[in-house]
Amino acid sequence: MRITAFLVLPALAALLGLAGCQTTGSTSAKPDPRAAAMIAAEKPGAYYIGRRYYKKDYKMWGWVRRPGQPWNTAQLVMMNENTKLAPDRAQGVLGIDNNTEYRLQGRFTGGKVYEPASNDFYPEFVLTGYEVVSNAPPMIYPDRRALDPAVRILAPPR
Repeated sequence: MRITAFLVLPALAALLGLAGCQTTGSTSAKPDPRAAAMIAAEKPGAYYIGRRYYKKDYKMWGWVRRPGQPWNTAQLVMMNENTKLAPDRAQGVLGIDNNTEYRLQGRFTGGKVYEPASNDFYPEFVLTGYEVVSNAPPMIYPDRRALDPAVRILAPPR
């Protein structure tokens, strides 16, 4: 009896594990040429470009880069809102602006802020102002699931 249970239980566990698996098809996203065109059209200046990257389990704000620079140079930041509330927090609904692209006013402090869910440190950005560039910007992530707030993917833009 013990030998049978010893052999059957692992096999049963393996079958139950497979029952929860499913194929979802391709989740990869092709590079969007509109992203490069938008970057090329950005004028140099004392501002930043930010893309809100809302994940319900994480507290970082999103990706921030210099104007004219590609998205793969962006930094995932923690937003310091002591001077100005982030757009979604100002509206009272966290994440309502997921994937919105902004022209940001502010500065990097040079400090890092701990984010507990990822167990990592991220650059601190002090927000002083913003304006919406696009509510439907081109895809910059290699995996479409990166835009799903419930999926725990921290995918850097490309």
